[in-house]
Amino acid sequence: MKLKVKLLDIEAVKPVVVLNEEDAKELGCYPSDRIKISLNGKFATAIMNTTENSVAEGEIGIFDEVWKLLEIKDGDIVEIKITPRPKSIEYIRKKIDNQKLNAHEMKAIVSDIVDNNLSDIELSAFVTTSYIHEFDMQETISLIHAMVETGDVLDFGNNVIDKHCIGGVAGNRTTMLLVPILAAAKLTMPKTSSRAITSAAGTSDTMEVLCDVSFNSEEIKEIVKKTNGCIVWGGAVNLAPADDKIIRIEYPLSIDPDSQMLASVMAKKKSVGSDYLVVDIPVGKGAKIKSWEEGKALAYNFINIGKELDIVVKCLITDGNFPIGKGIGPSLEAIDVLLALGNKGPRDLINKTLDMAAAGLELAGKPNGREIAEKILHSGKAKEKMKEIIEAQGGDPDVKMSDIPIGDKTYLVKSERKGTVRRIDNRGINMIARAAGAPKDKGAGVYLHVGGGDNIKIKDPLFTIYSENERKLDNAIELANKLKSIRIGGVILEEIR
Repeated sequence: MKLKVKLLDIEAVKPVVVLNEEDAKELGCYPSDRIKISLNGKFATAIMNTTENSVAEGEIGIFDEVWKLLEIKDGDIVEIKITPRPKSIEYIRKKIDNQKLNAHEMKAIVSDIVDNNLSDIELSAFVTTSYIHEFDMQETISLIHAMVETGDVLDFGNNVIDKHCIGGVAGNRTTMLLVPILAAAKLTMPKTSSRAITSAAGTSDTMEVLCDVSFNSEEIKEIVKKTNGCIVWGGAVNLAPADDKIIRIEYPLSIDPDSQMLASVMAKKKSVGSDYLVVDIPVGKGAKIKSWEEGKALAYNFINIGKELDIVVKCLITDGNFPIGKGIGPSLEAIDVLLALGNKGPRDLINKTLDMAAAGLELAGKPNGREIAEKILHSGKAKEKMKEIIEAQGGDPDVKMSDIPIGDKTYLVKSERKGTVRRIDNRGINMIARAAGAPKDKGAGVYLHVGGGDNIKIKDPLFTIYSENERKLDNAIELANKLKSIRIGGVILEEIR
């Protein structure tokens, strides 16, 4: 069938075309079928959708990804025909039936995810069935290998160390202290980090306050060659690219199967050639992992997968009941980091980082890790190393805290009762900071004036909300009044009559 091109200025992430319903009937195809589009000896395969009105009979609506591939112009005549659906759909159906997938089948699915050959419905089916019928250890390892093989792999030589946190704790910017400490100890730490999804800031959002974080593979290699470390955004490099596409489907469904999470983390660590990995597993009411038993089981999964991938893993089960640090939001967290590098920052942030640094140093064969880490931090070597990294990533190594922009619209939340701080809800504090504008507005967020166990009097300050916008500040204040994210009380938790 030959059709006239109608260019549609729409990005669809993957190759998509639209046919008029009557033309689709004549061709014998249905929505989500694949069709091959040919023009001047070039061709592309795209997922087809139908419409009644926006594309007339005899036309084909071409989305951005397709016309860029074929260099098509408005009004060109292209030839189309139906092509078979990917074989991987058969393997997805196999998993829906709760059958195990072998390495070949997993590779086929991941390749089609990376090549955008699966529709959102088909990819959603894969993600959903892996939540209902979680992958066993061998399937998870097959998924990891497939993710690594379909992306870039970086080689930084020996003694490469990495870190990952399961998440769920507000603040917790240990990475930005850990990288300069371990890099100053002559370990190589090419840290690729994420941006915030549901939190007030990811490591990349906070590091971006101080310098650039978007670099390609070759640029990252140069930065690490100069400094032994980097703190960059993982989304700018093609490491395990299937992972980002899977996460895009998981997020609106609010599902995160353990096997998918393990594959996501370990594939990216394998892609940067990690020899050692420290995993932070916060456990507590406000964290993603609620119980010690659940945390311990997850730790053993990380360790066992590490053995299969030749990565030595140590997991630290940490307290996830309270935020780490005082600042929640990119600029406020960056200030916490700079203070900590000068030995003046929040003690919980410093102590947790030193514990993690000790674990990393001992993994790499350096005994007395805590002593080494403390010496590097207290001597100023970590601060100097961070300056090197900031400069190598295009920032000002002599940045002052007064140069970091903070929202000028503020509101102080005070205590309505006296007692002891029993809980600071991580999720609630993150929600308030996001309502204030974080992480998009770098200067927005929450600054905590209290910590767990502090004794509080009526009208004592609990936290300050910072925003760059009056409307967002009002939204954050309303949310703070509703959530009551800091619980203050005595010994009695509840009185029942």
